[in-house]
This record gives sequence, structure tokens and C-alpha cells, in this order.
Amino acid sequence: MAFPDRIRLPFRFDASALAADADGVGADRWERHFNTGYYEGDWSGVALRSAGGRLSLYPDPSGTAHYSDTPLLATCPGVAGVLAALPCPLTSVRFLRLGPGARVREHTDLRLGFEDGEVRLHVPVRTGPGVEFELDGHALTMEPGECWYVDVTRPHRVANPGPGTRVHLVIDCVVDDWLREVLIGAAA
Repeated sequence: MAFPDRIRLPFRFDASALAADADGVGADRWERHFNTGYYEGDWSGVALRSAGGRLSLYPDPSGTAHYSDTPLLATCPGVAGVLAALPCPLTSVRFLRLGPGARVREHTDLRLGFEDGEVRLHVPVRTGPGVEFELDGHALTMEPGECWYVDVTRPHRVANPGPGTRVHLVIDCVVDDWLREVLIGAAA
């Protein structure tokens, strides 16, 4: 039996505290997502933990830097609370924003499924009616403050018809014993 492609985890976070963190990030800090062929409209983000602690969504060009917190994480107490509740090794942590009318075309991401040993978690911060997140051909509705494992090695797409902006806290984690137990327990 294959591992599920989506699992709501047994955590609930304060979406208003996360929204305050996202609102506190200066407009000049949000950068367009680097996969420009994947989307239309505003798909942007801000790195809170990255390779080398760089304030960039772009991957480390050398591939040798260790993941560390960016200076912006220190200004985000809501995010720090989320990360404290996840005592597993963290790699990339970022806010991703999808503006009104924007859409991310169907695509897959590499090496971010349970079997790969690294997973992607989504914590919705802001969403709205009509936002469409489709994973492997099926709709996935995520509410603010929930925490979801999403197997992004499966085809997925998202569209935000608006009028508001959709923001998620996106956390990539190494699957250690603790996280494996949480994922398997939540999948049962």
C-alpha cells in the first residue's frame, strides 16, 4: 500500500499570529518565485530558513551550504512557535504568497515525498473562498492554522481567484523517527 499523498497533521497553529508575521515582512523582501515558467501572476515568497541563511528563495548554487535561519526569522514569533512544535531537522522554511488572480500550473517537485526522507508541510496563513489546490487530480482544502503533509512529488497546481491574497508557511523537513511516527499516526 502506498503512503498517502496528503495528511492533516495533529497540530493547530495561530493563523492570526502567522499573518502578523507575514504582514511585518517589508514589501521589498518578497521576491518572485524563481520557477517563472510555472506560474502566472504574483507568486512570491520570503525565506525564513534557507541554504546558508540567505534571504533568497533561490537554491544554493554550490549545493554545499547548510540550512540555517535567515535574519527575518527572528522577527517572526508566530513562525518560531510553529517551528518549536516540530522537533525534527528543518531545511527550507518560507512564506509563499499567491496574489489575486494568480495561478501555479501543474508541476511536480523532486525528492519531497515520505519515501524520499524529506517532506513538505503546509500551514495555511491566509486563504479564501475559491482558492483551488489540486493534488494528483483531487481537490485539497486546507484551512488557516492547520498543518498538512503534501506529497509534492505528485502533480499539483493552485489557483487563487481572489479577491484576497493566499499565504502559506511552507516547511521542508527531514523525516526522522519523531516525524515518521507523527506522519504514520496521522495517516492511520
